[in-house]
Amino acid sequence: MRFASLGSGSEGNALVVEAGGGATLTRVLLDCGFSAKEVERRLARAGLGADSLTAILITHEHSDHIGSALTLARRWAIPLYMSWGTAQAVGADDADVDLNVLWGDETVEIGELGVLPYTVPHDAREPLQYVFSDGASRLGVLTDVGESTPHIGNVLGGCDALVLECNHDLDMLATSRYPASLKARIGGSHGHLNNVAAGGILAGIDRAKLRHLIAAHLSQQNNTPELARAAMAAVLGNAATEVGVASQAEGFDWISL
Repeated sequence: MRFASLGSGSEGNALVVEAGGGATLTRVLLDCGFSAKEVERRLARAGLGADSLTAILITHEHSDHIGSALTLARRWAIPLYMSWGTAQAVGADDADVDLNVLWGDETVEIGELGVLPYTVPHDAREPLQYVFSDGASRLGVLTDVGESTPHIGNVLGGCDALVLECNHDLDMLATSRYPASLKARIGGSHGHLNNVAAGGILAGIDRAKLRHLIAAHLSQQNNTPELARAAMAAVLGNAATEVGVASQAEGFDWISL
């Protein structure tokens, strides 16, 4: 199994996950938060075409995650996977797409990948985050969540790789020019994880198998890669440079498990 980000942040999110090979290769796109043209451009940058996608999975209906998912699903006849609440929020339940409804904590098999959707607190209709497995390794993804829950800790324990939201630094958000209402939304229990909260999740999970950690969904206004890395490294006891960061413009290159 391997994975790569096409971009991560408030302007758009997309993560590619692959398993298998040859005739059994499974390649899914988790979130599709850019225009169709931009998704295809970013896929091409990774040496991929939209026609090579086995499925598109969606976490929730916010524009930086749903983006052009319905357009690409129709254009390339790609199956779409999301919760029923998300489907209703974006009109996928009444669109000409191959819609597959996911339910929290019910694993589905998509080719060579086992996909576990799990529920999280976020200000969306019925948001899901995901853990991927090829039977040997596990990749956990957690972005767009306001606070930790015991369930999140249980699901993410034992992963070989983790893509973890580090949206904002508390001080930077507090002193930013954002209006008070937006600050309250971002920092609320259904908003986004700050660096300290992300570190708390990391500290509380089983990390015995963890080999790759990527800080993701960083705010370009209210965080820095250095602060996110430092918060994660403080938990791991490693040098900050050993923590990867998913950027908005570039995402990150392929990581193999």
